[in-house]
Amino acid sequence: MNRRLIFLSSATILAIAATGTLAKIHLVNASRVSTVSSAPSSSGSSTVSSPEANIAAASTIPVTGPVAAAPPAQKSTANAASRPAKSASSSSAAQATITVDGVKDIDPEKAFGNKNAAVVMETFTDFQCPACKQLYTTTVQRVTDNYVDTNKVYIVHRDFPLPMHAYSRIAASYSRAAAHIGKCDVVEQALFQNQEKWEMNGDVKGTVAAALSAADMKKVQALVDSGALEPLIDRDKQIGQAIPVNQTPTTIIHTRDGQSYPVVGYVSYDVLKTLLDQLVK
Repeated sequence: MNRRLIFLSSATILAIAATGTLAKIHLVNASRVSTVSSAPSSSGSSTVSSPEANIAAASTIPVTGPVAAAPPAQKSTANAASRPAKSASSSSAAQATITVDGVKDIDPEKAFGNKNAAVVMETFTDFQCPACKQLYTTTVQRVTDNYVDTNKVYIVHRDFPLPMHAYSRIAASYSRAAAHIGKCDVVEQALFQNQEKWEMNGDVKGTVAAALSAADMKKVQALVDSGALEPLIDRDKQIGQAIPVNQTPTTIIHTRDGQSYPVVGYVSYDVLKTLLDQLVK
């Protein structure tokens, strides 16, 4: 399936609401670079470049083949308790990925919802990114409650640890391991909610251990130590670089008609809802 990549800003999504249809958006081409910046953007997002300066409202970029995109969204604590836990996988099985509606290389342990949903939503995040924390704790949880749990959206978490963050890669490793024993939600919630603390002292392991039972932490630590899941994180990063993802968070929404809508940076639930309501019709 060939997809077109249509970049959207929050302002563009609000324009969609005003016009009432995606077809009325004026699309312009935008130049893009991928030079690493050493500082977060003013909005709290972590940037690899500053794409929003180049994207007037939105841009259409032809791409060959399916485009994989963004992060998982996480279930709320209440919903997490009602979902059956997944068993830990062997090293070979742990690296198995799936394709959903043309979106490839999905780790099923970090994806939620109905695979036949009208929309596949990927979110690229860095656990040390303040805007990613804001997106997870507000927007993503509400999207999960109202769209994922109602079979309208299939949501995928993509890890995109940035080199300027000292502990984001290890945080991704612990999160991935937790996902493979069925504890994705509780660990990601712990990492984001305690972001400022472990960012200061580097104690990612302690943060995760505080959120798990001793038995579960032992399983998680064994997976982290084995390195069996690291290729999955590397693959997420490669997928993001190929798009390219220039800022965390970046959320890419795929539709069955071959369109992909990357939303760059933090976006509120109310704004994102405007777009989703049109796409899931």
